[in-house]
Amino acid sequence: MTDTIIFDNEGVIADTEPVWDREQEEFLGRRGILYERDRTKHLLTGLSLIEGVKILKREYNIKGDDELLAGERLSIAKGLLAANVDFVNGFNDFFNTVRNSYKMCVATSMHRELLKIIDKKLSLSELFKGQIYSIEEVDYKSKPFPDIFLYAAQKLKSEPENCLVIEDSPNGIEAALRAGMKCIGVATTYPREKLGNATFTVNSFDDINIDLIREI
Repeated sequence: MTDTIIFDNEGVIADTEPVWDREQEEFLGRRGILYERDRTKHLLTGLSLIEGVKILKREYNIKGDDELLAGERLSIAKGLLAANVDFVNGFNDFFNTVRNSYKMCVATSMHRELLKIIDKKLSLSELFKGQIYSIEEVDYKSKPFPDIFLYAAQKLKSEPENCLVIEDSPNGIEAALRAGMKCIGVATTYPREKLGNATFTVNSFDDINIDLIREI
């Protein structure tokens, strides 16, 4: 029986995916390279900045030090996020529906500096009573590794089989399933057909209610 809901942050709570598209466009554009979203978006979602750098280097034949390139990406993203972030449509209504019925937390791959910007603008720490966990706490093991979800369950004293993860990416869905958890895939970033491994897929938060959670 589900007693815990674990939210991914980006694309689930915070509407950051358009920002990341702009970041990648600028990062690659500085090198005279056109960002091909369909080619690389699904490879990048849920990864740390430095892991994303490794993907971009491989896919676009970029040279340079991983740490320096990740720092450049961080600088671009910080400027964009400070001015361009809001809640994903429907999140607030859904959150208010379930907040008193389940244990809840956030489990994210987002860089701490960027997470602070999101937290300040959206008051996530207040909403989730400080229960926000990042891959920094699991040796930076990004999704699809299940570590961040298992860590979150441990912190909430929840059994994995009683946890429901809400995710927007293939990597996040795989991580949730590898953790032995149920997962709802929300098509806020990718079309539903790319989220097919989820326990259940929906178009938006409008399609999720307590009855559905009980049925999964």
